[in-house]
Amino acid sequence: MDDTSGTKPEYGQRPMQVPPGATEVLLVRHGQSAPYRDGEPFALVDGQGDPPLSDLGHRQAVAVADRLERAGISAIYVTNLQRTHQTAAPLAARLGLQPRLEVDLREVHLGEWEGGEFRRMAAERHPAFAQMELEQDWAAIPGAERVAAVEARVREALVRLHRDHPDERVVAVSHGGAIGSAVAVASGSRALAFATADNASITHLILHGDRWTVRRFNDTNHLGDGLSATGEGLT
Repeated sequence: MDDTSGTKPEYGQRPMQVPPGATEVLLVRHGQSAPYRDGEPFALVDGQGDPPLSDLGHRQAVAVADRLERAGISAIYVTNLQRTHQTAAPLAARLGLQPRLEVDLREVHLGEWEGGEFRRMAAERHPAFAQMELEQDWAAIPGAERVAAVEARVREALVRLHRDHPDERVVAVSHGGAIGSAVAVASGSRALAFATADNASITHLILHGDRWTVRRFNDTNHLGDGLSATGEGLT
């Protein structure tokens, strides 16, 4: 039908609409963990360093809860490492949710540099650390997990979250390397391009079938003065 009013239709810009059946995943990197000291390796869980949160990390966890308690969260996931449980605890308590375990969102296994040694090697710019960045593969570290293996398990974990939570928004408290892998898979970037998330940051993915959209990366707007602390982007 012709428009006889003389008014032309207008098509303004609109905010993104989450598609029906999609899952919104808020990947939260755990809060700052306790420092590593030479000769005092962290206890291992399933072969991986398991430090607790530092005092700052616990305060960051409260800031995460302040940010997300009204965000419509349906479920909270954590890994097998205690720093994710401690980061999730304030939000879980406020929402009355019991965190669920998703082991495949655990940190990259760092081989001979586990137990905190990675931090020292990164600070000293060990040749293998430089080679890791050049090759874009954790396997440059002796005995470490290959980047393809990390990406495969992270992808499988997110597929499960999508399957179990259509039309829902969930929080998954994870780790720098795993979050970086999730964003690399979603964006098609270089493998380690996003292995830099800050402690207690939020990364926002929308999963809709095979289409994965990155909405936010490393959002730290909830961390006020004295709560931001950057590190080496891992563990």
